[in-house]
Amino acid sequence: QVQLLESGGGLVQAGGSLRLSCVASGRSFTYSVMGWFRPAPGKEREFVAGISRSVGVTSYTDSVKGRFTVSRDNAKNTMYLEMTTLKPGDTAVYYCAAREAPLLRTGSRDYDYWGQGTQVTVSA
Repeated sequence: QVQLLESGGGLVQAGGSLRLSCVASGRSFTYSVMGWFRPAPGKEREFVAGISRSVGVTSYTDSVKGRFTVSRDNAKNTMYLEMTTLKPGDTAVYYCAAREAPLLRTGSRDYDYWGQGTQVTVSA
């Protein structure tokens, strides 16, 4: 079992930056693939970014490539999402998720544990 708690959301102007954090407790964080998701119109939660276990392989959805950076600190049981050059279209609740299986996946159904989410609002 893994418990996830997000923080770092807020209100920012377009072009600004935010850093989200996700602190994990419970089962060893090192063995979990981690991901960030946000709601998308008409579909399940959209994959934003993810990071593999200790090796640190990352993946991003096209709309955030070059602007967002996902990282993890296994010693602190924490995953981060550094968001820069934010756009109004990035406005959403961002959810942290953990996956027990070893491979990085982009589908929300592939993740086993979820946080409560943190709101990011980008004003024009």
